[in-house]
Parts: sequence; structure tokens; C-alpha cells
Amino acid sequence: MARIPVPDVLFRVLGRQLGGPSGPLGGLVARMLNKGNAVPVAAAVEALGLSGTEAVADIGFGGGVGLDLLLAATDRGGRVHGVEPSVDMLARARKAHPEAVAAGRLELHEATMASLPFADGALDGWITTNTVYFVDDLDVALREAARVLAPGARGVVGIAEPEWMARQPFARHGFTVRPVAEVVQALEATGLEVEHRTLGHREPAFHLLVGIRPDVRS
Repeated sequence: MARIPVPDVLFRVLGRQLGGPSGPLGGLVARMLNKGNAVPVAAAVEALGLSGTEAVADIGFGGGVGLDLLLAATDRGGRVHGVEPSVDMLARARKAHPEAVAAGRLELHEATMASLPFADGALDGWITTNTVYFVDDLDVALREAARVLAPGARGVVGIAEPEWMARQPFARHGFTVRPVAEVVQALEATGLEVEHRTLGHREPAFHLLVGIRPDVRS
């Protein structure tokens, strides 16, 4: 049977939705993101090494699976911040976590990685998974992300294997796919010490770049 080609307009729509889910289609994309990102997001949360009392953030949380995991990982009095430019995803998160929002355990912010609503050193950790494709100036965004980390805190950037990502038709629309080494270099330029982890037994490979802010107090 002949393979029916997928119109490029569909990939254009998908690429736009992946960068900022919205509208009726955004709900479907959010569920797809939660399912597809569950394993790497869980690994990113684990890489933070949380004790349960920290102030942490998911930057560009999309469908919200990272918020679920961070809330569970900070259940000893910690606080979770969700940063997301999509107003629809913010509304989705508020609806999913009304009690945590009301109690102040979860705070949601309409913002981007390049302009975070936190004071210097305000966070004990953050994760950002499959988001740097949509950042125009990576150096600016990562400097901002490093700024909000407390001494000794960690930030985890998760990215799919760039060679695989570059082959995906939807990545032609609104994505900037960068080599892993470029992202590592940009993180190191902020003053963070970077540990590169690769999730095992996963195809395509997924990379976790754990940036650690030196503890100048020690």
C-alpha cells in the first residue's frame, strides 16, 4: 500500500503547538507531552537530589507532569513554581492543582526562561525539559536561569538527541536544534559546573545536563 504523505501544514501546526500548547488542540498536545516526557522529566527531578523542603521550579512546564513530580518531591514543606508562557497551560495547571495553589505550595507564573520572576538565588533547583529549542538567545536564557539558583543548587536541562530531533518534520517549524556540546558550553559560561548524563536504554538518546552552582559559602 502506498504511503500517504502528511501535509507540511500539519507539521507546522504541531511545531507551533509544541512550542506553546493552546486552544482545543493544546489539551491534546499537553497529554501527549506528559506521556512522552514522563521518563526524562522524572529523571530530571531525581537529578535535583531534593530532600523535600526546597523551593524549586519547572521552567516551561507544558502539560504539567513536572509539576506533579516536583510537588511529590517537596512534600515536607517545600514550594513549587511553574513557569510557562502559555496562558492555556497555566489555566490547565491551576485546574489540576487547586489545593496546592490555594495553600501556596504551587505558584504559577506567566513568564519565559529569559525573564524569570525570581530574585537572585531564590531557588534551590529547577528543571527545564525539551524547552531550549524555543529559546531565541540561549546565552541570555541560561544566564537568567543560573541567576536564580542558590549556592550549591542545581538546574537540569533536558534535551533529546539533536541528530534525531533534527530529522523530525515538525522540528522544521519554530525549533532551534543545537548540539549538546553547545548547550553544555552555554551552561558553563554562566559559572555552573556541568555534569552530562544520558538516560540509559532509551532510543533516541536523551541528555540531562545538570548544572551545579558552586557553593561559595563552603
